Amino acid sequence: MSLSVKHLLGIKELNVQDIEKIFRTADNFKQVLQRPIKKVPSLRDTTIANVFFENSTRTRISFELAEKRLSADTINFSASGSSVSKGETLVDTVNNILAMKVDMVVMRHSASGAPWFLARHIDASIVNAGDGTNEHPTQALLDAYSIREQLGTLSGKRIAIIGDIMHSRVALSNIFCLQKLGAEIMVAGPPTLIPKHIRDQGVKISYDVRKALEWAEVANVLRIQLERQSKPLFSTLREYALYYGINKSMLDGLQKEMIIMHPGPINRGVELSSDAADSGQSIILEQVQNGVAVRMAVLYLLSGKAESVEAG
Repeated sequence: MSLSVKHLLGIKELNVQDIEKIFRTADNFKQVLQRPIKKVPSLRDTTIANVFFENSTRTRISFELAEKRLSADTINFSASGSSVSKGETLVDTVNNILAMKVDMVVMRHSASGAPWFLARHIDASIVNAGDGTNEHPTQALLDAYSIREQLGTLSGKRIAIIGDIMHSRVALSNIFCLQKLGAEIMVAGPPTLIPKHIRDQGVKISYDVRKALEWAEVANVLRIQLERQSKPLFSTLREYALYYGINKSMLDGLQKEMIIMHPGPINRGVELSSDAADSGQSIILEQVQNGVAVRMAVLYLLSGKAESVEAG
């Protein structure tokens, strides 16, 4: 019941059997989360440090809740106000945390590759909660899990990833994960927000959002990450919303069922209108719920304690 890897650093390191094992385990934990008492002793006596060098709300809370549901002991570390601001190195910071006998580290960092660097220097299992513009593996897993839940399979399904592809770690992890599971991928958005190297990943490219929606069965819409842009890559947010934003009337005009997803946070009225985000075609809240079950599965399977999960 364990994974083929010691760490979850990125989707690239996982094989299809690992992903399917995570999904099966998440199925069981999702049943646990429907109970009146939403807690199991699976990681009792396991200590997990949530080490976030970058601001986060949804991912951090989702991991914390997953850990509590597994009965793990948790330590929450934030770089702001810590010794990091005084010049302490990444390795020193985490080694000090490990001195407290921590078994696993969930880490988010603004530098791409930071989890790989850390995995070479410490013994504890590392879970990448997002590194720079590189990967966000648990988000990709919960996105794929959510699609599978809606469509039954990912094999042969057409998935459009729309928005700021250049600055999104979600986009890259989704591409790796969905392709491993047999899906076809198209990325869509302004030419300035789609990196040239993305063609090397074997995806289709469109600069016309309407055409991408007509092609796809699922649209995973990404936010504009202004905080990562060193220079303006489009005129205004109003212009972006006009040419690349998705609204309910656009979805109604497709005359077909379309699943709308978003990893959050949503810039309402920019990449996605409120009437589209809150429509019956949206599974955004299901993604949030599935995120806890998938992260429970990842932590459990990496813990070395995985034998069986009793959902009954």
